[in-house]
Amino acid sequence: MKYSREIKVSVLVLASVGLLIYGLNYLKGVDVLEKHRQYYAIYDHIEGLLPDNAVQINGFKVGKVNKIIFHPDNSGKIIVGFVINSSALQIPKNSTARISSLDLLGTKAVSIELGFSLVNAEIGDTLLSSIQASLQDEVNKQVQPLKEKAEALISSIDSVMTVVQTVFNKNARENLTKSFESIQRAIETFERTSLRLDTLMTEEKQRINDIMRNVDFITKNIRSNNDQLTNIINNFSSFSDSLVKADIVKTIQNTDKAMTAFSGIVSKINRGEGTAGMLLKNDTLYRNLESSAGELNILLKDLEKNPKRYVHFSIFGKKDKKEKK
Repeated sequence: MKYSREIKVSVLVLASVGLLIYGLNYLKGVDVLEKHRQYYAIYDHIEGLLPDNAVQINGFKVGKVNKIIFHPDNSGKIIVGFVINSSALQIPKNSTARISSLDLLGTKAVSIELGFSLVNAEIGDTLLSSIQASLQDEVNKQVQPLKEKAEALISSIDSVMTVVQTVFNKNARENLTKSFESIQRAIETFERTSLRLDTLMTEEKQRINDIMRNVDFITKNIRSNNDQLTNIINNFSSFSDSLVKADIVKTIQNTDKAMTAFSGIVSKINRGEGTAGMLLKNDTLYRNLESSAGELNILLKDLEKNPKRYVHFSIFGKKDKKEKK
């Protein structure tokens, strides 16, 4: 059976087109001769993910993204569909489809993080979803603290430079020079003092040794008289206990009452009340006593000069003439 040239050409063209389609899909990572499993994931945003971006498991390409549409509930969420070659591993039901970056240029891919469920996901299931931070975001996250520290360091350097400019003006330099000179003089004075102290220690070495021996002798005496010191401390402790047991508060209260009563007596005397008050406040008695003492003195002097006027002796028991009258 012979075929016409047109049929041969047609078959050759169809075969070429088929090989071209197969080759293009193969280059994209899709084997059209194998069966594919379709899965989905829902994201709030897809970070620039595009159709035909790779799907990877542990860095190995197992499929591609074949569908990106908005969620029909008008929530703004995005449904991403991707196919996985049937020759790939089975996908556990709790696996996560994470959008990640492949390179510094920001090429996106879907990385499947396999879960630990014993139940495998079925074709058409929706997997868990997450988004890996982009390389730029990670870099910004790492650089941001360094940026803040650099800004704080620049501010500190600026403050230091301001202080340096303020300090190192003409007056400050002169004051600083004077300060260093004062420090130098102080150091020299300290050196002289140290030299004098060394000389003094050398000269007074014998006296210091005597003092130390005396201190040692005193310490030995205290150690040898430890029992007596203990008795003295015990006696003092007993005396303290006796003071504690004594009703000192009551004694002080009684003393206070006595002082109060005495103060009242003194107040009455000051006001001229009572005998003592009248004696102290009224000078009539004093004057009378003074007058009586004067008269008594005159009487005694007269008695001394003329005793016969006051004393009569009669041997025979006769009365004086004046008495007869």
